[in-house]
Amino acid sequence: MARHVVLLRAVNVGGRWVKMQRLREVLTSAGFDDVQTHIQSGNVFLGSPMRSAQKVGAALEQLLEAEFGFAIPCVVRSPAQLRQVAEYAEGLPDPLEGGTLRRYVTFLQEPLPADRAAVLSEWDVPGERLHPVGSEIHWWLAKPAHEAKISNAVLERGGPVATTRDLKVVRTLADKWG
Repeated sequence: MARHVVLLRAVNVGGRWVKMQRLREVLTSAGFDDVQTHIQSGNVFLGSPMRSAQKVGAALEQLLEAEFGFAIPCVVRSPAQLRQVAEYAEGLPDPLEGGTLRRYVTFLQEPLPADRAAVLSEWDVPGERLHPVGSEIHWWLAKPAHEAKISNAVLERGGPVATTRDLKVVRTLADKWG
């Protein structure tokens, strides 16, 4: 069984409710193994005979929409990939030179197109910096997220589906499942 970490996009916000207990039941009934969740924001660990992240994501999206009645994009990483993202993030220098209040990582379903990555690399809003690399975007904020110009919706423009997690959550998931 291959192991996968699945990050669900936009659940338990704006009326898109998915109870984690029910999610675990649905996934287990569908044949996924060792299903675990972490907090209510759609972080899932599971085993599957499918090795391809794309196939796992597509199967989950179809299953979850049928069960919960709305589309739930899924971003899939291997435990090793999640650990690498956390380690990479921890090694990045603070571009706000100590003014960072919050750190986030945006996980994309597909690598960010080079032209979009270049635009985001030059993001120069006061108190906000971005560092795109491959299928992730690392960000620093010197202000509360609700005051920032950057958001998951902005990051998805011109690019693939994305979901964002606080770096503390990424570290926790990497320690737990990576």
